[in-house]
Amino acid sequence: MEAILKRNRLGQWITELQERAEIYAPDFVEDTWEFAKVGRGATVELNHSNTVRPAKRFVFPQREVLYRFRIENSQSPKLTDTEPKVESTVVFGVRPCDGRAMVRNDRVFTCGFSDPYYQARHDNVVFVGLACNAPPSQNCFCVSVGGSPHSEDGLDVLMTELDGRYHVKALTDKGSDIVRSAGDLFQDVKAADMDDVGNAHAIALEYSQRSISSMEAVAAALRRNFDSPIWDKLARACIGCGACTYLCPSCHCFDINDEVTNKSPLTGARVRTWDNCQFPDFTMHSSGHNPREDTGARLRQRICHKLLYFVETHNMQQCTGCGRCITHCPVGIDIVKIANVMEEGVWQ
Repeated sequence: MEAILKRNRLGQWITELQERAEIYAPDFVEDTWEFAKVGRGATVELNHSNTVRPAKRFVFPQREVLYRFRIENSQSPKLTDTEPKVESTVVFGVRPCDGRAMVRNDRVFTCGFSDPYYQARHDNVVFVGLACNAPPSQNCFCVSVGGSPHSEDGLDVLMTELDGRYHVKALTDKGSDIVRSAGDLFQDVKAADMDDVGNAHAIALEYSQRSISSMEAVAAALRRNFDSPIWDKLARACIGCGACTYLCPSCHCFDINDEVTNKSPLTGARVRTWDNCQFPDFTMHSSGHNPREDTGARLRQRICHKLLYFVETHNMQQCTGCGRCITHCPVGIDIVKIANVMEEGVWQ
């Protein structure tokens, strides 16, 4: 399903959707773009660079209560709130790199075993993507990992900005539903519109991006250099802050803890929170042994998971080329440079 939406009608569409769902869109907050809840009557301008934090939090929150428990009279614990409680949500302005990350997250959380908390959130969220027409940021490299500035993967709707209007393409049943529900706001697509869409997408592909020359060669080089001392050199600057994985749209490691209340240790909740493979305690065994106790081994794990292990397991790179881990690393560790170094065998 495809339609045309005049730019000045975007607010009306959002207002109609607010009758049935919570709406989120990029907002410029404290000098950064972040997904924020759209209030009634608020203006949404889809002219953002990529958000600092990815859209994965709408399906995989940073902190989530799985259930609550109460232990009474030494009996088996009584569990409550065992079903995830989620609100219908529509997220506007999701960039294609974040959309492609949803496909990767689906592989982790729904293949083989379906995580009910992830699935419930995914079933109740609609991702409205926005194609990247403008020149990419200095650290984008989506094309090198199989994506594009107008990839449709993992999205429910893809919007492409044209002159004074948007081309709106529904990609799933959820996407079609939110377009049909406001059908009077949309216009039919004409041949000239499709020409403009094609031109916008073609121009976006011509912009220069960071480049990894051969993903196949990189994967082979990572396997070949698993025990190389180069990892210690690459990791010398790392301070273990974990920003690279927390800001990654496809990193999915988590920890689970029981949190008790101050009033009683017999009442509490089981809580899932994001974890981080760049932390020393991430692989700490109860015996005291840590198979990745040094920084080089932890950096190797992150890079190999993105560009080798996930490929071997799921036949796709886990990395979608958003560049957040490069942009926000306080010491300048660069996954593109590392990939090319591994292939070329030279570090400067």
